Amino acid sequence: MRILYVHQNYPAQFGHIAARLSSDNQYQCAFVSQTPGGQVDGIEKIEYKLRGGATRQTHFCSRTFENSVWHCDAIYHTLRQRPDIKPDLIVGHSGFGSTLFLRELYGDTPILNLFEYYYVPHGPDSDMDFRKDLGWTLSPEKYMRSRCRNAMILLDLQNCDAAYVPTQFQRSRFPQEYQSKLQVLFDGIDRSIFHGHDDTLRPPIGQRPTRRVGPITINPETRIVTYVSRGFESMRGFDIFMRSTQRIIEQFPDVHFFVVGSDRVAYGGDEGYIAPAKTFKEWVLSRQKYDLSKISFIGRLDPPDLGRLLAASDLHIYLTVPFVLSWSMMDAMSCGAVVLGSDTAPVREMIRDGENGLLADFFDVDQIANKAVAALKDPQSYRQLGRAAEKMIDQNYSLSAMLPKMIDLYKQTAKIAH
Repeated sequence: MRILYVHQNYPAQFGHIAARLSSDNQYQCAFVSQTPGGQVDGIEKIEYKLRGGATRQTHFCSRTFENSVWHCDAIYHTLRQRPDIKPDLIVGHSGFGSTLFLRELYGDTPILNLFEYYYVPHGPDSDMDFRKDLGWTLSPEKYMRSRCRNAMILLDLQNCDAAYVPTQFQRSRFPQEYQSKLQVLFDGIDRSIFHGHDDTLRPPIGQRPTRRVGPITINPETRIVTYVSRGFESMRGFDIFMRSTQRIIEQFPDVHFFVVGSDRVAYGGDEGYIAPAKTFKEWVLSRQKYDLSKISFIGRLDPPDLGRLLAASDLHIYLTVPFVLSWSMMDAMSCGAVVLGSDTAPVREMIRDGENGLLADFFDVDQIANKAVAALKDPQSYRQLGRAAEKMIDQNYSLSAMLPKMIDLYKQTAKIAH
């Protein structure tokens, strides 16, 4: 089977799957993206370059669609110059509209689309309405744009032969008339990177050596708390997390927080409300005094380094509004960390409070801190939660568990007999 993957970025959700398939001589994988071309893990990477995009003259509400069309255009013209690429199956990420024009190039070649999110501007599970606590008033144009951002997603839903979403929560966001077309199939956690290291990095307290995380020395009795987010922003509860750190330190001072991520906003529009601060992190730090001697912002980590840190963590805190679930939470569970997550719909799908993790109200800083301190004071009593989480990921969400199901979906979509 010759598979063509289409995504703005590499490796994104497809790279680890393509690498596994490329190691099998039954599959040939090509990956078209905006990243440089070449050969990686047996995959041919093909770079596409945009020839245009939305401008300030483009209506605010239609800029996402305009940019999506330019991605479609660039992918079409790039692949048109490669007549040797003759896929049996096209697998693409919807949202950038990247597979839409490939019908004109490859005719009836089956298209399988991964869908991540359908924008719902209002309601209790709307990511736009959830952070009312900040007192920010979103402009009517942002709600209007939210509706328009579904335009290419709906075109892709109509155009593709088959479709899938990673979680039940994400599927529930889509209009009822399309849900029957959407299978729930998680991307798959690479357990060769994200695993518990047999608790060698997280031994019982009395058996712990002095540890080092980057330049930071961690004493045997010091507990490690981790927080991971692509960007420090309100949608991932960065401000709530930071406020929680101070409550935790007050009750349990022998703790060190490692914050992984970039000082930017990946989702939402925090920048429009935080002036004169330049970033949401800067805005948060300006509003309250924090003990930064116990909080290390360590930037982004490569997957192996992130896996080792999560495997050494005594507690991982993950907060999110109702939105796409972060891989980092699943990575932490796969590493056997005790995860304290926000009691929001996407997290509840994965964490059962007191069984394989802990849940706390997103807005309740005291509840988050109290649950965190209880776990930090007696880590051995909470280890079974981390072990249960790791077992769940291994059995139900690991790459080895998901790959056979993904291959079945590929074969069904491509109409190739088993």
